[in-house]
Amino acid sequence: MPLITVGVNHKTAPVAIRERVAFAPEKMIEALSSLISAKKANEAVIVSTCNRTELYCSVEDLEKSDDVVEWLSEYHGLDVADLAQYCYTHRDDDSVRHVMRVASGLDSLILGEPQILGQVKSAYAVSQEGNCLGPELESLFQRSFSVAKRVRTDTAIGENPVSIAFAAVSLAQRIFADIRNSTALLIGAGQTIELVARHLKENGIKRIIVANRTLARAETLANELHAEAIMLGDIGDYLSQADIVISSTASQLPIIGKGMVERATAKRRHSPMLLIDIAVPRDIEPEVEDVKDAYLYTVDDLHSVIEENVRARQDAAKAAEQMIEEGVDAYRRVVESRKVSDLIVAFRQSADDIKNTELEKALKGLEMGQTPEQVINKLAHGLMNKLIHAPTRYLRDAGADADQDALTIASNVLGIYEEKDN
Repeated sequence: MPLITVGVNHKTAPVAIRERVAFAPEKMIEALSSLISAKKANEAVIVSTCNRTELYCSVEDLEKSDDVVEWLSEYHGLDVADLAQYCYTHRDDDSVRHVMRVASGLDSLILGEPQILGQVKSAYAVSQEGNCLGPELESLFQRSFSVAKRVRTDTAIGENPVSIAFAAVSLAQRIFADIRNSTALLIGAGQTIELVARHLKENGIKRIIVANRTLARAETLANELHAEAIMLGDIGDYLSQADIVISSTASQLPIIGKGMVERATAKRRHSPMLLIDIAVPRDIEPEVEDVKDAYLYTVDDLHSVIEENVRARQDAAKAAEQMIEEGVDAYRRVVESRKVSDLIVAFRQSADDIKNTELEKALKGLEMGQTPEQVINKLAHGLMNKLIHAPTRYLRDAGADADQDALTIASNVLGIYEEKDN
């Protein structure tokens, strides 16, 4: 079945759009089931991160891509025309190539960042759990994981590791000449915040406060890094102590508002505060930009921070792109061989049916008193006539049409080669 990819990412849509089409983790299986039950796709995997929302689908025909865009807009309550201007669509080999590039980190905001492979694997596992995965996407994603592993192993794309977390800390180091006397408030306790915390710790930050909806999870991370743990509800009491605020949660609503930041900066006597919001949907209200002495950055603002890292990885990316092309070719061969396998199965079934029919006739002949020699002769003659009937008709038609290519192919298939005069 044809494959399509429909989505938006950091290249095509601003964060204001991306956050509106993001899927909450707890709603993912429900969304996948909705997509398939609406007959927009036969199989589906949805990847939803701060930088992209993409739907990978196996469909009846390639025109279904418009239906998928329509479903995406309806599911999130958006006007389809408004959303369509930010969407891109990939079909068949282009879709295969795109999935492999995404899994390998070649389509990421930070070229070669490693987290995306884990996120794609998680999306695949969720689809599997929701019974929304079939043979087409199963094969595609297994091949993509294999290619991504090869890219990371055989190229320098993973050297000098960088990530959104790394970029956020790099930005903080540029704003504050020396972060060793600074306090950081980290909101969330997922993988990205954990990486941020480790980068900050490695750079000698004085104090880290971890805020999370679940205190136990915050305490787990805080204990590992000799930090402090608080609940999300306590952020207002601690915000004024933070020089650096970095937030990355799965909240569907903002956690920090303009008024909260205004009160915090007043307590700080207008000492500068850096806020970096790397969540989609956003954790910090955009209006915080208007607060004096508060400097708000989103994931989109990190582009300039990571440009140097991108240049350093471009040579490795060229080698990786070649591996992607090899992966696309390998996947295509698997798909084509699967078609041939179906043909072989059908051919063997046809031959088996002929065998059973002729064998039944032979057994009846024995029951009627025919000699074994007569039965065997009739069996052999019947099998020969029926097995060569279709090829003989094909050869006659090709000969009548003077189709030499068809005759050559038929002779190769049948294992019959004309002797040439010396």
